[in-house]
Amino acid sequence: MKTVFFSFPGNEELSLNLIKNQEGELGEFELRNFPDGETYIRILSDVNNRTTAIVCSLNQPDEKLVQVFLLAKTLKSLGAKKVILISPYLAYMRQDKRFKSGEGLSSHYVAQLISACVDELITMDPHLHRISNLSEIYTIPTKVVHAAEHIALWIKNHVPNALLIGPDSESEQWVSKVAKQAGAEYTVLSKHRSGDKQVEVSVPHVENYKDHTPVLIDDIISTGRTMIETLLHLKHLNMKPAVCIAIHAVFAGNSYKELQQSGALKIVSCNTIKHDSNVIDISELLLV
Repeated sequence: MKTVFFSFPGNEELSLNLIKNQEGELGEFELRNFPDGETYIRILSDVNNRTTAIVCSLNQPDEKLVQVFLLAKTLKSLGAKKVILISPYLAYMRQDKRFKSGEGLSSHYVAQLISACVDELITMDPHLHRISNLSEIYTIPTKVVHAAEHIALWIKNHVPNALLIGPDSESEQWVSKVAKQAGAEYTVLSKHRSGDKQVEVSVPHVENYKDHTPVLIDDIISTGRTMIETLLHLKHLNMKPAVCIAIHAVFAGNSYKELQQSGALKIVSCNTIKHDSNVIDISELLLV
């Protein structure tokens, strides 16, 4: 039988692409809030003995996590054979250690919550730091897919003579992979973050690449400060206007507008989070 996909608001286009790619079926459900803010969920599709998939990218995650939990539990209570969470952007990966006494390990706690309500997790390029594999904190099967090949193909087709610039040493492994697949040169910066919006970025060594188009590439753009600081450095070095690429277009607050105003030639993202910058379709990678 076909997998039944339940799409959260903002994930409709992605869900339809998934259904088209594997001949799934769109599930119907009611999702709303009571006047006191509590969530109401009602499943309108037959899910008894069916494989089901919840499609929900977890940007702005706090309310969504409760809703995913309730939807998953409701599906199971109605006899769903399997509940899969397809979350292209996986939240709460930053706090994976106690940086200061008294802090919580949020990444562990959210992993426990998700593991308690679904049978499998599919996500794309989670923001891993001190955790090398999701299996270290999740007790359910996890499938991690990667956008590198799709990003490389876009660069190859749209940015001739590109110079890829990664934000920090942690990005080198995957930036080098994108560069190799795109047939492009790359360099990696160093950065120091002193607060949520305070970032110091090293000056890129681009003396030998004046005829190249810089491509700033990162897994997440949240405040945009790293890319904005790098764009300012490149401008002072008389480089060509840069293309900015992210897998996950979080864009907190006014960061998208601020990045646009900083002189970016183009801002591009994958469609893991619905956003005006979505250009690179990765839905085929998220099949169950």
